[in-house]
This record gives sequence, structure tokens and C-alpha cells, in this order.
Amino acid sequence: MSEEALLKTYIPEAKIFKSGKVRDVFDLGDKLLIVATDRISAFDSVMQNGIPDKGKILTQISNFWFDRTKIVIDNHLISTDVDNFPKEFLRYHDLLKKRAVIVKKTKMVEVECVVRGYITGSGWKDYQKDGAVNGIKLPEGLKEAEKLPEPIFTPSTKAESGHDLPITEKELIDQIGSELTEFLKTKSIDIYKRASEFALKKGVIIADTKFEFGELDGKIILIDEILTPDSSRFWPVDTYKPGKAQFSYDKQFVRDYLISIKWNKEPPAPALSDEVIEKTRHKYMEAFRKITGKEIL
Repeated sequence: MSEEALLKTYIPEAKIFKSGKVRDVFDLGDKLLIVATDRISAFDSVMQNGIPDKGKILTQISNFWFDRTKIVIDNHLISTDVDNFPKEFLRYHDLLKKRAVIVKKTKMVEVECVVRGYITGSGWKDYQKDGAVNGIKLPEGLKEAEKLPEPIFTPSTKAESGHDLPITEKELIDQIGSELTEFLKTKSIDIYKRASEFALKKGVIIADTKFEFGELDGKIILIDEILTPDSSRFWPVDTYKPGKAQFSYDKQFVRDYLISIKWNKEPPAPALSDEVIEKTRHKYMEAFRKITGKEIL
């Protein structure tokens, strides 16, 4: 393991904007400094210990996809190179390198734009109950983890804490209007299709993912992170077999561990074992290598 996990970012020169489950965000006026720590969450709780290098992996894979999706929609990135950050941050070069970006500050569109290309996770549970996901009727007889005829848009609320709640497209229209809903749906599915086709050639299935958008000067752009092992389900092509839960490159491994030790999903979260930490780091690293063809360090 290359280093200790970074669990909190200390930058006294910058005002904290917010601290999420993974990212520490600092206010730079009309811009934000986003630092991806090595924290990992599961079942809406942040674990006691982190996954070394996880923040670097998330930032670099997100930057990779932001670059590839510029032809579909603009995004919030301003600078991904710490050497080009404002001079007051140069003293934190080693801390910020490969895990920090400076982005445009936007007004967040309060919805998680989820796209599903395969029936799995909560979507599979809903399908088993009534044959539908977010009110979208699906073909009968689908197996767990089976590819859907076409990707579906299944938005959810953006919760500050606790669970995001699924909503139907009609409910989203009632909240934000039909024009914006159609824009978010079209862009989300377009990005998912392009990314999943690219990843498939690299040996990775993107089963589902989520996007977030923000408004700046009357224009909707892509923000937050995209197509990372935290925001998506990544499955290796060579082990994929419908009809069961899949081997994954994402944090499902951590969830499975927590279920195996019968944690009641109430805070405080338990500590992760050294084996779980190392295997999780390896899964994130493998996803990065396969998709980008690069080494993170």
C-alpha cells in the first residue's frame, strides 16, 4: 500500500464550503476547490478508516470522463493541474496532487440523474416486486443483472443525508418542468451510452451510473464526479453472467463485508479489516487501469 488514507483535508487559507461523504469542498469566490479524500461510505455512513489512494483514483477517472464527454455537454472543470492552482495552495502541492480540482461554482439542479443499462441493485428489487423501476414497466422474465433492451432514466431525490428516494419522470417534471427534465434525461442517457460502449471495449461493463448537473449563467453543465467506482457499478466482462450478483470493481465489496459481519447499518460504522481495505483499493485501481490505460501513481 502506497500511503496512509487521507481522511480529512486541512487548508486554513480556504473557507470550507461543505464536507461530504468523500469530498471536502472549499469556497474560492466564484470557484470551488474540490478535494477527494480517501473516505468511503456505505449504507449512508462513512467508515472509520479509508481506502488509500481512493481519492486520487476517483479524481483522475472523473477527469478522464469529463474530457471525453465535452462533445456532449460542458462541465465544471477549470483546472486539474495543481501546478496551475492559485499560489496560496502551492504549499499543499503534495496533499492536493491528483486528488484536487478547481471548478466553476454553479447552482445545483436538485436531482440525481440515474441511468440503468442492466437490472441490478435497488432496481432489481423493485422489478421483482412489480415488474417496474421508477414507474417504468420492463419486459417480463428478466434475470438479475440482465442487460435491458435500452438504458432507462430513473431519477432520484438529492438527499443531504440519508437515502436518495427514487421518483418517476412525471414527478421530476412536476418539480423542475418538462423542458429541463427532457434535457437531463437526454444528456444522461447519451453520456451513459457513449461511456458504456467505450468501457465495454476495455473489458468493463458499466451497469448503471448517476450524474449531477448545475446551472451557470442560464446554462446547464455537468458537475460533481462522473463514471467513477463510487457513482457507478463496474463489472468485468470476462466474469459477467446474468442470473446472479456480479463480481464488481466498485464498493459493493465493502457493502458485502458489512452485511457479512451483520452490522445493523446504524452509526457508528465499524472499522474495515486490512484485507477489505487492500482488496477494495485493488478493485478501484483495476477499474482505473482498465478504463484509462494508465497508472495512477
